[in-house]
Amino acid sequence: GVKAKHGVQRRIKKGRIESSSHAAHGGDDNESEDDPDNGGGAERQREHPFIVTEPGEVARGKKNGLDYLFHLYEQCREFLVQVQNIAKEKGEKCPTKVTNQVFRFAKKSGASYINKPKMRHYVHCYALHCLDEEGSNALRRAYKERGENVGAWRQACYKPLVTIAARQGWDIDAIFNSHPRLSIWYVPTKLRQLCHAERSAAVAVATGSTTVGGGNDAGGVGHLLF
Repeated sequence: GVKAKHGVQRRIKKGRIESSSHAAHGGDDNESEDDPDNGGGAERQREHPFIVTEPGEVARGKKNGLDYLFHLYEQCREFLVQVQNIAKEKGEKCPTKVTNQVFRFAKKSGASYINKPKMRHYVHCYALHCLDEEGSNALRRAYKERGENVGAWRQACYKPLVTIAARQGWDIDAIFNSHPRLSIWYVPTKLRQLCHAERSAAVAVATGSTTVGGGNDAGGVGHLLF
């Protein structure tokens, strides 16, 4: 009826409609904490789903591979540079990270396949690709061989990043900000939470406290559900 139609319109205006693939994979809705301007809002055309592919492998059929996914992040960087140049010419404040302003510019430029939910959803996977390409490639090959779907691969990308953070004082923000390709991206809230939880567990073990998952013998590693 009319009420239902108006209800849908209100939800669209508030930018709450997400792509079905993003919702199905449990998108990080709390990313808006980092970028409060939610922007967008129009329902997007259905896109070809991602599948786990090995480095250099081209996805067949109506699928997109992981090389293509990572290439989208490089494109976002190029759009950010264009937005920065335009802002400088107008004497306006330049964004230093990929914000809604950049996503809107990409859409206006014809790159409607680049959108905030998708790019935020897989940004930690791209981070692993940047920080440890060899490890990222090995993970891709392993999940491809086992026939795992992209959702399982995405979840598996968290743990290696927490391990990297553990070796560098748990400061995942500093790790992102010091990397030329990652400094333009916000650290995913879930990744920051995982690092914080693992750090707390490691401290508890070091001080002899009992931790969830097996007391002092737990080692503070591997007990989290990544």
